[in-house]
Amino acid sequence: MFATKGSTGSGIHSTGTDSKSLDEVNGSVRVPKNASFWRTLVAYTGPGALVAVGYMDPGNWITSIAGGSQYKYALLSVILLSSLIAMLLQAMAARLGIVTGKDLAQLTRERTSKRMGIFLWVITELAIMATDVAEIIGSGIALKLLFGFPLIVGILITTADVLILLLLMKLGFRKIEAIVATLVAVILFVFLYEVIISQPNVPEMLKGYVPTTKIVSNQSMLYLALGIVGATVMPHNLYLGSSISQTRAVDRSDEKEVAKAVKFTTIDSNIQLSVAFVVNSLLLILGAALFFGTKGDLGRFVDLYNALGDSKIVGSIASPVLSMLFAVALLSSGQSSTITGTLSGQIIMEGFIRLKMPLWAQRLLTRLISVAPVLAFAIYYHGNEAKIESLLTFSQVFLSIALPFAMIPLVKFTSDSKLMGNFKNRRWVEWTAWVITAILIVLNIYLILQTIGLV
Repeated sequence: MFATKGSTGSGIHSTGTDSKSLDEVNGSVRVPKNASFWRTLVAYTGPGALVAVGYMDPGNWITSIAGGSQYKYALLSVILLSSLIAMLLQAMAARLGIVTGKDLAQLTRERTSKRMGIFLWVITELAIMATDVAEIIGSGIALKLLFGFPLIVGILITTADVLILLLLMKLGFRKIEAIVATLVAVILFVFLYEVIISQPNVPEMLKGYVPTTKIVSNQSMLYLALGIVGATVMPHNLYLGSSISQTRAVDRSDEKEVAKAVKFTTIDSNIQLSVAFVVNSLLLILGAALFFGTKGDLGRFVDLYNALGDSKIVGSIASPVLSMLFAVALLSSGQSSTITGTLSGQIIMEGFIRLKMPLWAQRLLTRLISVAPVLAFAIYYHGNEAKIESLLTFSQVFLSIALPFAMIPLVKFTSDSKLMGNFKNRRWVEWTAWVITAILIVLNIYLILQTIGLV
């Protein structure tokens, strides 16, 4: 399926006559040549935050909180394992982009036939739409909870995100990184505050990071664990990571400079994904501390918002402030994720079908493709949140289907010595990545079969 067509025969090379990935920001951020470790790290810090928001988007929220409310701290080990897998895959994606000067979509397209390229683009475009479903729904519901906007109006407002992105691109990529990092900080501090006042059982919480056989033997616990893994590793983040790692100005003819870029980009990615790990842990801990043993319905964002203000469910700490902070964090998560989702859509469209059109039109088209199904659903069901949030289940099915089409070429390309030269995967990394890929594919197939009721 993924032929080694068009191999360059060189590990470090330029992009030739092909368009650069995210051309208007590619290589736009200067990095110091002989600076200290910390100054260099600051220069490379930013892309990791854009990638990390995909691992703490609204699609992860309900799964993580449900895991805590149903099984207390037992599934924290699954969040830890998922985060380690994400770190490995995102480091590989960033290295691919830095070394080759091309993103995962561009390399996949040029090494397949035209027909296969179109097929892969359709699959990946569906994955982008599926990813955006949770982000658009989360933002729309947050706007309704905070400002009282009808849900349909809130969804329409999220369409305007693309205009903000266009403005930010004019101001420079560092502005986008700073805004996304600020939104991530808001999410982190909101849930840290809510967890602190919920007073979790710390020894029991720490014990939850140790895997237990109950996760495998208990079918319902296994299903939720698979849901956490499936919602964490998403295909669009691999395309995004391979592209935005190229925003730093790097001389690819200098192997030492490339090695430095790979090193510091990986450090940035791991730091930011550690923040995502903390946020997802806080979500599960919040679910365990406040909702374990209660009979409240926590299946939707609105349910969680209402529960935080209900003393019958969360006890004496219940207050409108907790509910409002939850909505603020939800809006921050949705907005930061939609910015990166729009960028991912552009990367995939340019890489797979080499679409040539003005950037503003391309971004608007990408955004409309994502918003249209959610808006149509909202209009059809007259803004009913319960019906609209049921789209989240179907979105996970699309993500599960699309995942192998991103992971297999990523592992294949980064293990190719002709393409990567001295930067190819070490043997243990290659085998670990293939084992993880196989396990995730099996788990996602199992999730699909469970979703459609065949197992």
